[in-house]
Amino acid sequence: MKVTVLIVCLLSTSLADDPINTRYFPKDFKFGVANSAPQIEGGWNEDGKGETIWDYLAHNYPEKIADSSTPEIASDSYHKYKEDVALVKAMGLDYYRLSIAWSRILPTGHPDKINQAGVRYYKNLFAELKAAEVEPMVTIYHLDLPQPLQDEYGGWLNETMVDLFAEYARICFELFKDDVKMWITINEPKQVCHAGYGTGAFPPGVVSNGIGEYICAKNVILAHAKAYHIYDDEFRATNQGRISIVIDTPWYEPGSDSEEDQEAAERIIQFSFGLYGNPIFVGDWPQVVVDRISQRSELEGFTSSRLPAFTDEEIAYVKGTYDYLGVNHYSTSMVNATTDSPIGDPSYGNDMSVLDWVQPDWPSGADGDKQNVVPWGMRHLLVWLKKNYGDVEIVITENGLSDSTGIMEDDHRISYHQDYLSACLDAIYEDRVNLSTYLAWSIIDDWELIAGYTSFMGMYYVNFTDPERTRIPRKSASWFTNTVATRCLVETCVE
Repeated sequence: MKVTVLIVCLLSTSLADDPINTRYFPKDFKFGVANSAPQIEGGWNEDGKGETIWDYLAHNYPEKIADSSTPEIASDSYHKYKEDVALVKAMGLDYYRLSIAWSRILPTGHPDKINQAGVRYYKNLFAELKAAEVEPMVTIYHLDLPQPLQDEYGGWLNETMVDLFAEYARICFELFKDDVKMWITINEPKQVCHAGYGTGAFPPGVVSNGIGEYICAKNVILAHAKAYHIYDDEFRATNQGRISIVIDTPWYEPGSDSEEDQEAAERIIQFSFGLYGNPIFVGDWPQVVVDRISQRSELEGFTSSRLPAFTDEEIAYVKGTYDYLGVNHYSTSMVNATTDSPIGDPSYGNDMSVLDWVQPDWPSGADGDKQNVVPWGMRHLLVWLKKNYGDVEIVITENGLSDSTGIMEDDHRISYHQDYLSACLDAIYEDRVNLSTYLAWSIIDDWELIAGYTSFMGMYYVNFTDPERTRIPRKSASWFTNTVATRCLVETCVE
């Protein structure tokens, strides 16, 4: 183990010291920022909007939110969207990624009653973006299930959700076909399923580790595929847009060059990213995931695998349902092989049976934030995606740094974006990765889900104690604006 740790430390030090790339970003490379309806809009029950699972959690189980706060007002973008669009325009950005709140369009989650006030809000927002010459990148589902669908059907554990989501997506395509060219079906299916129906850390808070999350995964993937086919069959010819899914993952670096550690690192990323990406970009679940869950299910006394199988027809239906690959990435862990977890209660972690850890000298967010900063992990992930899924266009749909202070002189955030963007340039020029876009999370502070108002990620500070929710630029806002304008990470770049 001492030898392994020495190898890892030397590797990490050399990679962490990579110089900032001095090449210009390609002329067609695009920049933007991202956020989501449940985190910035507020107006939680205004103008006919229905209750979401996040509204329900915050109001009924405040102890599950770090500061017992709610998203009732959040950043108040429901009323301040013009101000937010003006900030995006001033930064010279190509994309503003936002999400449509299912409950604002369909208050009960069902397609029989469309809330016209909600439709007007998004139509006005898209008109404002068009006037600012900023392209919207729109997520149809960003973790915010209408609470009635959880109450009536058990949410994503019920296959009925496939059709309900597809009908909601069709309504969005029809309503906003003249406004949106860049669509995302579902954001972070791993968080929807693992956090929502596995550990229960996210709403709806179902604890069904190693069972519920896999049922959810199949339903979410099928829902994505059905929405994709609706768009492809009914709207693509006239809309001329693009559509895909967004999957999140850390990078997992092998703890040594041993075969065992290499296999362990590959196994965990297949469970993290491949579980959702493989059916769409390759076809069917990753084989290592199928084999591990099947073997452990049998030993645990199950009559069939806890991982629900796709039929041949479903495999063919899901495969290829993408126009690009959307990825959210923030951080990295080291991985070593370890003894398989004992057979007992099923769990996602036991199915993987790996040891993941972080280097003690890796920097993190300000004031001891646990998010570790490992820029080379971004490059390694991008290379892995190319190796596994081919030369598909990759869009980084989220990347950013949180801290718990809200400091205005946020040099740590500037360094984070500079280093991660440098890793992106390395991947583009050295590894020939087809990376087209980088979206920073986020332009403004928001309600950071279970972290509430204790985690700050915006390039603009939002004063959550001020009824006006005033936006004030941090140092990083100026830096990012300049980077977008010069398309360069240093004072002088080279062609």
